[in-house]
Amino acid sequence: MKELHFTRTNGPADDAIDQLIDLVGGIRHSGLVREMILAALKAGQEDDDAANLKLMRTTMKEMRFTGKIFGPYRHVKKVTVFGSARTRPDEPVYEMARLFGEKLTKAGYMVITGAGPGIMQAVNHGAGPEHSFGVNIDLPFEQTPNPTLKGNPRLITYKYFFNRKVAFVKEADAIALFPGGFGTLDEAMETLTLVQTGKRYPLPLVLIDEPGGTYWTRWIRFFREELLGEGYIHESDFNLFERCDSVDAAVEKINLFYHRYHSMRYVNKKLVIRLLTGLEADFVDDLNKRFEDMLVPDGRIYTSGALPEEADEPELADLPRLILDFNLKDNGRLRRLIYEINSR
Repeated sequence: MKELHFTRTNGPADDAIDQLIDLVGGIRHSGLVREMILAALKAGQEDDDAANLKLMRTTMKEMRFTGKIFGPYRHVKKVTVFGSARTRPDEPVYEMARLFGEKLTKAGYMVITGAGPGIMQAVNHGAGPEHSFGVNIDLPFEQTPNPTLKGNPRLITYKYFFNRKVAFVKEADAIALFPGGFGTLDEAMETLTLVQTGKRYPLPLVLIDEPGGTYWTRWIRFFREELLGEGYIHESDFNLFERCDSVDAAVEKINLFYHRYHSMRYVNKKLVIRLLTGLEADFVDDLNKRFEDMLVPDGRIYTSGALPEEADEPELADLPRLILDFNLKDNGRLRRLIYEINSR
């Protein structure tokens, strides 16, 4: 058995992989594909448990299909909506979710749901099939595609929850949560964890109650009394989400996030925020004073054009930049900074 390495030290095996890539043709990012092939070969050598290999195989197939389905719509902003599968059509919150889907579509968004009944069905119904994605899960009960998504080319059914969760968060430009059960709370907490730890860039995270509803207010109260009270989270973590009790307010909060903010990336440990319009020098000076706590020692916030390292995104070259010497940990404060930029 030949020991394989990700470095180009595999001799004839490297040559065979190169030949296979050339033979198939049309391979973009061939270096990444080469490593994927090597990872599969190494797993085949190292693991004699068929269950582990099946998990790896299915995960790669599901993630490949996710990219194929979402790929043509990268230019369209999408809102992932979570909520109970057991909400009935005669409940007020169901109609609220349907209206939310409708208003999101009118505002130019597409929606992503879990493809099931209840809140998911209401949102897909409101948005319509042409503006809907369904990220379904194969369960022995309850979860069959709702009528709006049956036969829809943007419907994906997953075997593994973790692949489905990646799609929910990775493909979203905003996330909205209606009241729900264990699944909804799981999705809320996972999204919060990813954003709090910086594993997911900031995005609008909106908690939607019906008028007079207390589902999310009681959840937030628990956060304040228990998590914040015991020192498990920081006050700034409450910047990571917003609660509202109307559809119009929820859509407005999502729109506001993209009023001036466009996107971000890291370049040589600096955080580069791309903006739709530039910022005045006095406002940037004010940001330096007010957000000094989220910068590295002696760090600063300053404006810039596109950096040379961003040449791989030529479509964004003309956008003004805000560069931060960010400390990589105060993501609640980062979310607040984005709010201030958008509110200017």
